[in-house]
Amino acid sequence: MSYRRIATLKTATDFRNYLAQSGVDLNFDEHVQSGSTSPLAQPFQLTNGFKIGNRFAILPMEGWDGTTDGKPTEPTIRRWQRFGQSGAKLIWGGEAVAVREDGRANPNQLLITEKNLGNISALRETLVQAHEARFRRSDDLLVGLQLTHSGRFAKPTRKDRMEPKILYHHPLLDAKFHLSPDTPVMSDDEIAWLVADFVQAAALAHRAGFAFVDIKHCHGYLGHEFLSAVDRSGRYGGSFENRTRFLREIVAGIRANVPGMEIGVRLSAFDFIPFRAGADNIGRPEQIEEKYRYAFGGDGTGVGIDLTEPYAFLDLLAELKIQLICISAGSPYYNPHIQRPAVFPPSDGYQPPEDPLVGVARQINVTAKLKQYRPDLTFVGTGYTYLQEWLPHVAQHVVRMGKVDFVGYGRMVLTYPDFAADVLTGKPLQRKRICRTFSDCTTAPRNGLISGCYPLDEYYKERPEAAILARVKSKEPEKMKKIKV
Repeated sequence: MSYRRIATLKTATDFRNYLAQSGVDLNFDEHVQSGSTSPLAQPFQLTNGFKIGNRFAILPMEGWDGTTDGKPTEPTIRRWQRFGQSGAKLIWGGEAVAVREDGRANPNQLLITEKNLGNISALRETLVQAHEARFRRSDDLLVGLQLTHSGRFAKPTRKDRMEPKILYHHPLLDAKFHLSPDTPVMSDDEIAWLVADFVQAAALAHRAGFAFVDIKHCHGYLGHEFLSAVDRSGRYGGSFENRTRFLREIVAGIRANVPGMEIGVRLSAFDFIPFRAGADNIGRPEQIEEKYRYAFGGDGTGVGIDLTEPYAFLDLLAELKIQLICISAGSPYYNPHIQRPAVFPPSDGYQPPEDPLVGVARQINVTAKLKQYRPDLTFVGTGYTYLQEWLPHVAQHVVRMGKVDFVGYGRMVLTYPDFAADVLTGKPLQRKRICRTFSDCTTAPRNGLISGCYPLDEYYKERPEAAILARVKSKEPEKMKKIKV
């Protein structure tokens, strides 16, 4: 396996030629504008009249570093300060916050409760104050909170033990994550109680000062699993209407009980079959004899896309008067290369079966199709960090061409919080701070450590977890390390 490292593509001609040689359908602007005339600096007005100051968005970034009762700690606060200092004017959720204890993805995930409300509110205020200190205003800064239940991937009490809440028995994921056939499926009554928990969490977020809540429907977590629950009986499975009932009931509850709270949805707009590492450690799709029916936005092959139902989902959002939608794909648990393109896999991953640029282009082009279908909705695109030096060039192009409204990035902000500000003011990029997708921010939590950029951020280099992570990585099989780039 041999892929060209992005850092070696020094000129626009280099980048353009490599994209052409690799057959990657990705366009970019050769020159990035700065200042008030830049496409990325243009404000965006929502239908409620709020004007967001520019076209950069910070995506949710969990640190696995809260307290055991779900409050932020010093690393959490530092991360949110850096979100505020970034220069991006849309903060999409900050990070995933569980609506109740059994929905936490790890024992240190933030938890929104009455008891934790003051801490969550202070976290948002920390972000806003950091933004105001650097940019002298925050009236054009929109900050939301992502609400989640981790469902199949819940680990609320131990980092090494899943305590899943599932909607149906998945023929591949049950085996992959060692779920027994008698693992209980959530009942319709349990789901109705969870709807009430989401509504209560939205009310708390409103009191904490957040402008919107994201009802998370991505990455294999519970909201996303509803969309693939074609085998489930009852009110929440089978038909498209039933599989979207969970969202519709939450929205109805928020509208009735939390007036003034805006709603967004982060959506895995397409999914693939789970992948596994082959003998050479390159990811390969699992095999299934019949049509693969469990990929929302999939074409039945397990590795193709059909946007029929995602288009219907957008129509539903418009009907529900939800304007904000953030497009993602797949899941970090079973097909990470389509969700978070990287050339260096995390310790529990596999080497990418395609040039990561293919995954970047796939997400960008699907988002463009969705935007073309519903231009009245506001779209945040994802999957950009792997572009590294070329991120601003692609970002400017897609915004300028109306293929997306906001360019979202996550991992890049961990190591380079000034990225958006530097691009918008025309400063040269600080190459030593650019995220190279080494995946340590994923390898660390996969091994029970807090997440962060250990290779490039001095704060994490000096923490005791850095030495533990180094030992973990030293034990990785040689086939994980020998990636030709």
